[in-house]
Amino acid sequence: MTIARINPQELHPTPGYHHITVVEAGRTAYLAGQCPLDRDGAVVGPGLAAQIDQVVANALVALAEVGAGPQHVVRSVIYVRSERTAELSAAWRRLNDSALGPAFTTASTLLGVAQLGFPGQLVEVDLTAALPD
Repeated sequence: MTIARINPQELHPTPGYHHITVVEAGRTAYLAGQCPLDRDGAVVGPGLAAQIDQVVANALVALAEVGAGPQHVVRSVIYVRSERTAELSAAWRRLNDSALGPAFTTASTLLGVAQLGFPGQLVEVDLTAALPD
């Protein structure tokens, strides 16, 4: 399997992600949006940092279950319940500084949204991984 991450010179520089990810692999895993829920299904908190840490822990478990790690992620979408640029940037930095950080060097999208699925939920991360052979 090969994963190529590309930033064309004609496009703007990025804060760590790549504009294009090309995968030559046989199997792909599509993870459900990873939410800040503990093992009992309760939203953790308070605050965005605690919720990001739980999302990271959950995503690492889900990736490991299919024999993958953050380096195998080929697409990520990050949803943050906020319209404030500072909060979106803080979420991006915390995710990139986490053990899941390598997942966000690939094709990534960061969105500020009005609402997520659980009461009090502030963040969700959707990942696609190219599985190792």
